[in-house]
Amino acid sequence: MFRKLLPKTGSFFEYFEQHSRLSKQACAELDALAANPDNLENRVGHIKDIEHQADDVTRHCIDALHSTFITPIDRSDIHRLISRLDDIIDTVDSIAARMLMYRVTTIRPEMKLLIKTLIEAVDGIDHAIKGLPVLRKKGAEIQKYCYDVYDAESRADAILNSALVHLFEDENDPIHIIKWKDILERLERATDRCQEVAQIISGIVIEAS
Repeated sequence: MFRKLLPKTGSFFEYFEQHSRLSKQACAELDALAANPDNLENRVGHIKDIEHQADDVTRHCIDALHSTFITPIDRSDIHRLISRLDDIIDTVDSIAARMLMYRVTTIRPEMKLLIKTLIEAVDGIDHAIKGLPVLRKKGAEIQKYCYDVYDAESRADAILNSALVHLFEDENDPIHIIKWKDILERLERATDRCQEVAQIISGIVIEAS
């Protein structure tokens, strides 16, 4: 029985990396969807499949947390990090679902810019997470990637503000305005979720230094 409670140092980092890879896959699917909305239903289905896989990773990580006596980093940080990672994919899934619900057939250029910025943020998180198993050696490098995520989130704010100005200027149909405002704000929210993850990672590095 006691053996089951012994630390499995690598497993939690593996869960983080698995989840991060799934985030990258979900964002790549969203990017492909924006490039070719004609294939909307298939892409949305792929993103939903990825979201289900991410839920499984989150559940396994939390189950492992409950059954492990000693953890490589603070237990609350593990729970917060895997939960906030899951929020990223949940938000991407909600964007894809809204696009299907609203039957989006043309893509506004600001959406592509926001997706590009989101991909940059997710890439920064992925690099930072890969450094966590040796965070005492790579603390400065991890923090640099966290700052990259903060920068992406800041740029997403600016893109959203500009996008909303153009939306209200260009569109006369109030229904179209409501739909696109929802989609664009959700995209910016996804970068907010990335920033939250980066803040947790940064805190883990500071605690370990």
